[in-house]
Amino acid sequence: MVPSALTPDTLTNFRGIELRDFPAEIARLALIIAEYQCDVLYRGQKEALRDFLPLDAQNWIYSGNALQVDWLSICPPTGTVVKHHAEDLFHTPLGQAQIDFENEGGETFICGNPPYLGSSLQTDEQKSELRSLFERYTKNWKILDYVAGWFMKAAQFGTKTKSVAAFVATNSICQGQHVPTLWPLIFSTHHKIAFAHSSFRWSNLASHNAGVTVVIVGISQETGRKRHLYTVSDAGETVQKEVDNINAYLVPANDIYVCASSRPINGLPSMDYGSKPADGGGLIIKPEEYRSIKDTSIRRFIKPYLGSDEYIDGKQRYCIWIQKDEYEEASNHALLKKRIDLVRDFRQGSTKAKTRDQATTPYAFSEIRHGRSSEATAPLIVPIHTSENRSYLPVGALVGGAVVSNAAFGLYDAPLWTMALIASRLHLVWIATVCGKLETRYRYSNTLGWNNFPLPPLTEKMKADLTRCAEDILLAREAHFPATIADLYDPETMPADLRAAHERNDEVLERIYIGRRFKNDTERLEKLFELYTKMTAGKGASKNKKEGAYA
Repeated sequence: MVPSALTPDTLTNFRGIELRDFPAEIARLALIIAEYQCDVLYRGQKEALRDFLPLDAQNWIYSGNALQVDWLSICPPTGTVVKHHAEDLFHTPLGQAQIDFENEGGETFICGNPPYLGSSLQTDEQKSELRSLFERYTKNWKILDYVAGWFMKAAQFGTKTKSVAAFVATNSICQGQHVPTLWPLIFSTHHKIAFAHSSFRWSNLASHNAGVTVVIVGISQETGRKRHLYTVSDAGETVQKEVDNINAYLVPANDIYVCASSRPINGLPSMDYGSKPADGGGLIIKPEEYRSIKDTSIRRFIKPYLGSDEYIDGKQRYCIWIQKDEYEEASNHALLKKRIDLVRDFRQGSTKAKTRDQATTPYAFSEIRHGRSSEATAPLIVPIHTSENRSYLPVGALVGGAVVSNAAFGLYDAPLWTMALIASRLHLVWIATVCGKLETRYRYSNTLGWNNFPLPPLTEKMKADLTRCAEDILLAREAHFPATIADLYDPETMPADLRAAHERNDEVLERIYIGRRFKNDTERLEKLFELYTKMTAGKGASKNKKEGAYA
């Protein structure tokens, strides 16, 4: 190449922020080396070396906290100048932007892979940084992931510079309560999502890096007529799609926020927490205690008691379950009387008036939801938390008079076809999107997920087909007894017949929605949000709902 083949993208076009001095210098040196390597490629080694040495004293990497520094002081708007010189390549006056730069116009692009930390993992200093950014706009800022701060800073910067910003971020910022908390603030700065890549597994060369699930989100005030959405198909291929809008859930749909509903808006039966004892341990019986009971007549007052962990991992736990008309008979048994007295003493000593009032019925649970209408119907149990590695949510039907604990959700007296809904891929992607996660686990919410689940009208034939699908799933599980739910739904060892039963269930349900199987999760969500928008139209629901606005 001839010497005139210099790249127009010189190092003076780059700006960076690194938290500490040494990484800032490494980043700066890496840029110099990258420029040299490009010059070798396009100009030849001799010409490249002539411009490479001696190393220039110019600096483009600022050492400081990206959430505290004013980004305009590092990359000013068009027509403004910021100047500061370092003495040499490795001299870094702390707290100062070392640049000599006049913005003569052009476009500004921001990109990066900021740190992401859930709220429970943030230090006091990091929480303080988020507080300074968000507290005046939303009272829910404490739930935000640390990476949310970079999106807010980029949006603020973009109001002055018309820049385009894109970050790799944890996918939680586009799920659950992050969406109605963060994104109305971003959108209130007149930014929109210009392009995005939906959730995918990503890993780097860091030691002990097992990979995380991330998204890429680009925001701009000038998005153009079409937005670009990248997704991964069920076959594992990356698919690009031009769409009119990308909402905060990274779905090609209108801007809408799914908010908690106290009752189902879809005609489905109610889902509630399981029964709560408030007993000081008096009504709960451990497996070893149950096995040590010699008077077998007592066992008719004892039922299996299952929460999320017991159901998924096959653990055993029991509870004392006494009806009002059985109290006198049960009190004749010394073991039961001792337990009842323990509950009475615990409730009488409570600081809560409601609990003290319930000391008059110490034989009964504080909140009873088991078999609300009929004990003839087995309740469905829905774990509150489950691993994100599972392809399906581990819903199940409890038999033998088992009681759902308040560590899980229950559907009481519900038809079995409702299990087919929860056991579907459609329902899992809906829950993952609108309910979010706890750490890396799916976090189920009845008010956000179940009560708002978009469902088309079902005929009796459709319900019968779904009932058979649920029965097939249960039969496939039973064929592998005594394997636990955790064993059966391990993605590496899931039995072929159980996977096939779920596939048939997905086939039946998805044909109800669109007459065929969906291509991928993004298409599933696109249809679900379309239905949700129709279901909530005119109800003052969630469209453009915002708690605060950036100004």
